[in-house]
Amino acid sequence: MTTPLHIGFIPLVDAAALIVAVDKGFAAAEGLDVTLVREVSWSNIRDKLNIGLFDAAHLLAPVAIASSLGLGHVKVPIVAPFNLGLNGNAITVSPELHAAIMSEREGDGLDPMTTARALARVVARRRRIGADPLTFGMTFPFSTHNYQLRFWMAAGGVDPDEDVRLVVLPPPYMVDSLANGHVDAFCVGAPWNSVAVDLGVGHILHFVSDILERAAEKVLAVRQNWSERNPDVLAALIRAASRAAEFIERQENRAEVARLLAQPERIGVEAEVIQRTLDGRLKVSPGGDRRESRRYLLIGREGAARPDPAQAAWLYAQMVRWGQTAMRPDALRTAMGVFQPNLYDAAMGLQGRTPDATDAIGAFAGPAFDPTDITSHLKAFKIGHWKS
Repeated sequence: MTTPLHIGFIPLVDAAALIVAVDKGFAAAEGLDVTLVREVSWSNIRDKLNIGLFDAAHLLAPVAIASSLGLGHVKVPIVAPFNLGLNGNAITVSPELHAAIMSEREGDGLDPMTTARALARVVARRRRIGADPLTFGMTFPFSTHNYQLRFWMAAGGVDPDEDVRLVVLPPPYMVDSLANGHVDAFCVGAPWNSVAVDLGVGHILHFVSDILERAAEKVLAVRQNWSERNPDVLAALIRAASRAAEFIERQENRAEVARLLAQPERIGVEAEVIQRTLDGRLKVSPGGDRRESRRYLLIGREGAARPDPAQAAWLYAQMVRWGQTAMRPDALRTAMGVFQPNLYDAAMGLQGRTPDATDAIGAFAGPAFDPTDITSHLKAFKIGHWKS
């Protein structure tokens, strides 16, 4: 007997573990009959998960936290027992903005502090001549993309709420918005940065792994009450996703994985673009310049699949820093409780073992992050809108 599940996803490469778990039969081997439902926006995913149309979802990590805290929408406690991906985002800018930043840079263009300070000079110059503020696209107010853009800009002296405009766009609409001049830049997950480069409408300025060494990005999310009613089903789903992640991370499987993800009902872009993402070998400019990074997207390796509550604490700290909520110790505990390594460990038979890797945030600016001292973290930064 199999258990039917409906799982929502957005067409992004970090949905790979779910897609491969279904399409390679790993879910079926665990007794699960999974229907994957492709959605276009994170609000659709969140709402359908919250009301029970989805049993589980490929979800932005901050949305799981915001839902559990009742921020921006109804309060529905969510648990995340499996990381679908660490990193994987990039900041892509128009050719015009890229040229402006490069003309103002004083130092290495791969250094995010150099480009953030150059952006501040571009912003100041535009203000002097009366030009409109630059517009940056991101995927959701409660998103890693929002916080990563803000963290980078603010480090260079740009106030993201005063000096530029941040607008919400669904991931598949980012490229057209850049091409049409509706935005000057965006932060989004793969493969949409590469699509912009291939079409000649964008330059990848930074991988998010330049900004944060290990950033929890998407999670396998379920409602807390569903997880409590269906512990064996959830454990089976975790095992299926883990087996898929291991399959994806084997180099000899990458071409097959890319073909699976490229299908129109999955991500729907060229397999070659997806394989570049999986390999961390990306074309970063229309002229053909390339960059390689082993940290571009971590799906299963280096302990990436195991949730770390410290990552949830960092995301909660960003919500506080940018005025989305006030700092409250009980809310921090709730946020950290969304990421549940205990469920991962139980499903994988790892109780009592020491994790192979620690999920240090590794931010390029500011002090090392301490999840037990959010207030000191916030005080370390000049720009922010946090309420004590």
